[in-house]
Order: sequence, then C-alpha cells, then structure tokens
Amino acid sequence: MAEQGRTKDRLSNDHGSLGTRLRERRLELGFTLKAVADQAGLSVGFISQIERGITIPSLSSLVSVSRVLGVNVGDFLTTKAQGAEGFQSGQSGRPVFAVSESSVSYERISSAFPGHVMRSVIIHEPPGHRSEPIAHEGEEMMFVLEGSITIEVARKRTILGVGDSVHFPSTKVHSSWNHTDKPAKILWTGTMDVFCEEPSEAFQKNNKKDVS
Repeated sequence: MAEQGRTKDRLSNDHGSLGTRLRERRLELGFTLKAVADQAGLSVGFISQIERGITIPSLSSLVSVSRVLGVNVGDFLTTKAQGAEGFQSGQSGRPVFAVSESSVSYERISSAFPGHVMRSVIIHEPPGHRSEPIAHEGEEMMFVLEGSITIEVARKRTILGVGDSVHFPSTKVHSSWNHTDKPAKILWTGTMDVFCEEPSEAFQKNNKKDVS
C-alpha cells in the first residue's frame, strides 16, 4: 500500500498535464512508445498523441495505458468514480466524472461487491466525438439511450439509434463515433475493470521500484 501511495502522490502533482505525467512514468520505467502501445492494445501514434497533449484518451484506453505503466486511473479522473452505496443508484446522486479535461463524461451506475465482474457507466458523447480503436480483454455491450452513434467492430461499421444495442468480445478492435450534430447518451456495460478496483499484475510489478 505504501508504494501505491507514493506513485499516486507523484502523479497527483500539478506540475504537468495528463500526457506529461504519463510520459514521465513511461521513461521512469524505461518503456518505449511501442512497448506501451503493444501491451495496451493501442497504436504507437495514439500513445504519442496522448503524451504530446494532442488528444485525450477514452476511459477504457486510459485504463489500458495505466495498467501497463502501473498507475491508478483514478489519479486522472476529474471526480472519483466511486461505487454506489448498496445496490442502487439514483439519477440525482450519481457523480459525473471525466478523463482530465475531456469533453466526454461518464456516470457510474454499477456498484462494487465481492465477486462482481460487471462494470457499467452512462457515457455522454458530444457531437463529432470519435474514440480511438482499441482491443482488450473481456466483453462489452452498448445500448443507445439518446442520439445516434457509429460503432466499428473488427472493421465492420454499424449505425446505432435509440433503442439499438451491440454486444461483442472486446478482444476485437473496436471504436465508436458520434457522427451527428447532437449529443449522444450510451449505456455501456463490460467486464473490463475500468475503475481499477483490483490492482493489476503490472501495477504491482512496476511499483516494486517505488519501495525504498
């Protein structure tokens, strides 16, 4: 726990942006851009864009990168994505969070309890927003509550409107795009630990270097 606290304190400083902090951590571990990209299931170009502050990653992409670098994704969220108390959450009481200064926001609607494997959020996407192509473990489902989005899974594109859904293995490269001029609201449910409730092996391994 001590080493986890040291990493969090270091990354929580106000001296730099999300991209700068991730780059510093990558160099500290001696990782190349390609090494991070390959392990995170993203492209080298996208990792480079994050570090240079050209783009802000989606929640799932940031989780993948954070796992590789052995840091807690919660350090980069505007509000802690805590689980609901008990098994229910009210619309007025759910905290809304985002990745750094991203225009995409999330409402956590899933709770945490021993043995749970599903995580769920309501995603609020502005017009024109595109998520980066990514592949990772598990499976996920998206259900459109408002608006319309284009979803691409394994190079197959489908337009989803209100009431439409898609369910697929996350190991297939996937991305989404709000192709309209209106906001979209999507219910996302998946098995990926997007809230980092269970420290990954990479987190534990990489943070051994912080032990004095």
